Amino acid sequence: MPAKELSPIEIYKHLPRTNCKECGETNCMAFAAKLVNREATLQECKPLLDPKQTETFNKLWALLKPPVKAVEVGVGDYKKKLGGEYVLYRHEFTYFNLPAIAIDVTDEMPDEELEARVKFVNELVYEYIGMKLTLDMVAVRCTSNDASKFEAAVKKASNLTSKPLALCALDPAVMEHGLAAVGDKRPLIYAATKTNWKEMADLALMYNCPLVASSPQDLDALKSISKTLSEYGVEDIVLDPGTQLDEGVPKTVDDFTILRWDAINGEEENLGYPLLGTPIVAWAKPTEDHILNEWNEAMLASILVTRYSDILILHSVSGWSLLPLIFLRQNLYTDPRKPVSVESGIRKFGEPNDMSPVLLTSNFALTYYTVASDIESMKLNCYLLVVDSEGMSVESAVAGRKITADIIVETIKTTKLDELVKHRHLVIPGRAARLSGEIQEASGWTISVGPMDSSGIAKYLEEKWKPNPE
Repeated sequence: MPAKELSPIEIYKHLPRTNCKECGETNCMAFAAKLVNREATLQECKPLLDPKQTETFNKLWALLKPPVKAVEVGVGDYKKKLGGEYVLYRHEFTYFNLPAIAIDVTDEMPDEELEARVKFVNELVYEYIGMKLTLDMVAVRCTSNDASKFEAAVKKASNLTSKPLALCALDPAVMEHGLAAVGDKRPLIYAATKTNWKEMADLALMYNCPLVASSPQDLDALKSISKTLSEYGVEDIVLDPGTQLDEGVPKTVDDFTILRWDAINGEEENLGYPLLGTPIVAWAKPTEDHILNEWNEAMLASILVTRYSDILILHSVSGWSLLPLIFLRQNLYTDPRKPVSVESGIRKFGEPNDMSPVLLTSNFALTYYTVASDIESMKLNCYLLVVDSEGMSVESAVAGRKITADIIVETIKTTKLDELVKHRHLVIPGRAARLSGEIQEASGWTISVGPMDSSGIAKYLEEKWKPNPE
């Protein structure tokens, strides 16, 4: 039954109806309404995760499964889930699975270059407001059309990384050699076309691997290949509608958008699969300066991240082109229903004692990590009181009454701050200055207004910190 035809009653009939509130709703009917509106996921109902409820869960899953199937690539801790999306627009619900970014190697690269590129994929980690941003996959491309060379490159890449692989070869005989080396690691097979689909499908079924259906710039043929593969027995399919540069960019955007629109709003099951983009095509265009290739690839990649691509194959390993893409991906795929925040409480920096300064900030992740970074870089010994502001910055939280004198006083009590320090002196951010009098009156602590920006904390403490101003 299409999701738009479901009623909360239809879903409610299959729920445990215990009104346990573990899902965050007051009762099961309210949770059923959220499920129908794509505002919650079935996994949030904890009683349904009991093995005894497997049959019931499966019935509900058949009704509520995402219109874009989730396809897993790889095995173990680094396996990557592609697709699994419910909505066309992020603000309608949320996006769930970050698009995988795969860096390519070829079977004609010198060993040193191949090893360096795989090492780069393994080691790229960027700390961003408490999250570790990384690359996800290695794409091994056959450019030699030599089965033994391809197999050797696949083996080498597999030995160097635990991350999932994408094997790229259009000749089924060549692909079979690659799969023979790593078929047990569930690589992504690229690609089945209208001429080789049967041989590629046989390999996908033999090795139980996901398979890319590819038909560049021909959506009708792509749909036909997808349908044929599904009827043949291939369950895990990824669609490649083709990626073009220059005057082909508008068509590329249109094709990706049409596929995702038809899958979600048109409910076309044969198109309800993850999408693969290949910004690497930017390198096929000769240029006098390879920076132009990197620029074009970064441009295509950023477009496709915003237009529903679930996996991207790239060539560039330059930080200036990859990091903005990784940030863009992370920002798009954060849950708009849940502000990015940290736990409230007390944080210790350096080696504070009972007369060390006590500073205050909100629990908005960007604010917290900015303040924490500044404190650490200044090598200060202090305490930081983190107040639950529902994920808002200090200025917004004060204006929206998410940080109030009463909330600060309650945080002081619950963290037992008065047992950590002998003084009763709290430094609040300059952007919360309007609350200073209220906090002092409600808490009995002396309140000082600190700098507007955390970069000024060290200078402020040096010049004005007096734990016992009286």
